[in-house]
Amino acid sequence: MRELNFPFDGKDIIRRRLALRKQLLADGCVRVKKRIAVLGGSTTNHIVSALELFLLNFGIEPEFYLSEYNKFYEDAVFGNPELDSFDPDVIYIHTTSRNLTMLPESPAETAETVEQKLNDQFAYFKQVWDSLKQHFSCPVIQNNFELPLFRRTGSYDGWSTAGHAAFIQRMNVMLSDYARSTRGLYIHDINYLSAVCGLANWHDAEAWYLYKYAMSTNVIPDLAYSLACIIKSIYGKNHKVIDLDLDNTLWGGVIGDDGQEGIEIGQETAIGQAFSEFQSFIKGYKDYGVLLAVCSKNDEENALLGLNHPCGVLKSTDFVSIKTNWEPKDRNIAETAADLSLGLDSFVFIDDNPAECAIIEGQLPMVQTINLSTVHEAMYKLTRSGFFEVTAVSDDDMHRSEMYAANAQRAAQLRSFESYEDYLLSLDMHAVICGFEPVYIQRITQLTNKSNQFNLTTRRYNEDEIQKVSTSPDHICICGRLLDKFGDNGIVSVVIGKCRDKELDIELWLMSCRVLKRDMELAMLDELVRRAKDKGITRINGFYYKTHKNSMVAELYGSFGFTLDKKLDNGDSEWHLDIEGYENKNKVIKIRDKENPE
Repeated sequence: MRELNFPFDGKDIIRRRLALRKQLLADGCVRVKKRIAVLGGSTTNHIVSALELFLLNFGIEPEFYLSEYNKFYEDAVFGNPELDSFDPDVIYIHTTSRNLTMLPESPAETAETVEQKLNDQFAYFKQVWDSLKQHFSCPVIQNNFELPLFRRTGSYDGWSTAGHAAFIQRMNVMLSDYARSTRGLYIHDINYLSAVCGLANWHDAEAWYLYKYAMSTNVIPDLAYSLACIIKSIYGKNHKVIDLDLDNTLWGGVIGDDGQEGIEIGQETAIGQAFSEFQSFIKGYKDYGVLLAVCSKNDEENALLGLNHPCGVLKSTDFVSIKTNWEPKDRNIAETAADLSLGLDSFVFIDDNPAECAIIEGQLPMVQTINLSTVHEAMYKLTRSGFFEVTAVSDDDMHRSEMYAANAQRAAQLRSFESYEDYLLSLDMHAVICGFEPVYIQRITQLTNKSNQFNLTTRRYNEDEIQKVSTSPDHICICGRLLDKFGDNGIVSVVIGKCRDKELDIELWLMSCRVLKRDMELAMLDELVRRAKDKGITRINGFYYKTHKNSMVAELYGSFGFTLDKKLDNGDSEWHLDIEGYENKNKVIKIRDKENPE
């Protein structure tokens, strides 16, 4: 529902909340269900109402627990049977500067006194987080703190020993430092949000005194949307590709008319500087694992001249796909999605032509569009949209573009072989298959929340849960990293099995779509069987739970030689494999020692 994407009309969303909710729930979309506990230091009803709409629009159907007013500390530290039985998947602590109880009271307070208050205030919140992490193995989202609207001493309040703004800023740094070193704790940056909305619009004394809302009701949709972006990022609902037009989008002018020397990019003109800043901004996304692509009505020769302009920041090698022709752009985007083995809901399209954006919205409604009327407006929309909200950065993220570029090379090589087996052998593939090593935990968690097509049960795990099963004596956990002559694909497959006497129940089996049809699943099966035999397991049970995206693996167990035990009308099925006498099935991938993967 595009009216729930940024920029949105917050007042209209609140006014039409019930109708929008009814429309979303009736749209036939299959959503993942999550239980979200909201522990509030102020009134949270309107926040939850708006949050529900944004989460539904992001493909998450939430169920909520709300603490009583300002009982976040009591619920977290002393426990609450109702919260225990709710068993949340996510906990959101909605506190604001109104909940800072140890602010300096006098300019006469010494630096030592203020430092002690700062440490005591931080310890208060740390006790909340630690208690919640001890009771619940789930992500915790904590607001940082917005600045006050009123300052008795002007700018001095921001840097003096006893200044409230100075205290709040130091507290925010402490929160950030702690979150970076604490698995499963995420900071919701309302300090930025209140600044971008404007402190005068954020603070509303009447809303506080009458209803105990810690911010104006006008900005509640902004807060709820920002929070929803963090939650959908935790559960792998981010977009993956920025697909860009060229002329008057990545540079000023039309390359076909003006030539390489005539387009505006670089420091010589104001327009050129603006597009250079935009290119730098876009290139920064690549470092976080976002794929960049080009979709432009242009001759290829001209497009490459523009992309390799000596003053340009983005070069042709920064893009995993470049489609420059005179075909309809919706067709080119669809082909790019197929080439990358990604869904259309992974794409964000940016074009200076509003008509082209409208065509994409009509023909490919799952693709998000940004009309670039000005460079800074497009950057602002990308910033606030949350399409690429980051909650963790793995080593694979930082090399994702290179991995997809290597995939394009593999696809090109495939076309030169008549035999698919010969093609696989030509790749010189090597796999490193091991347990859930600490260095891989973050990537494994990402895969469990992102992979949908090759995912037999679509169970989702948070980082704490992956850590727990990785050391469980009752589980067999393996992950696979695939390398070939074109590069390292990173961790691409995950299997989790639960031991039950002499049987192993496969709770999760997934693989990244970028290594489909490479026989990695056979190598993983061989290793799973080997580890099962070592534990005295004689039978492996496999489960397929049908979703609207994973039909490609409906018969996977059958292809492995499993026996079908049960098939339900809804498409779910159960299988088993007696592993006595099992013979390895992988013929093309060499297995490397994890200690010496190179």
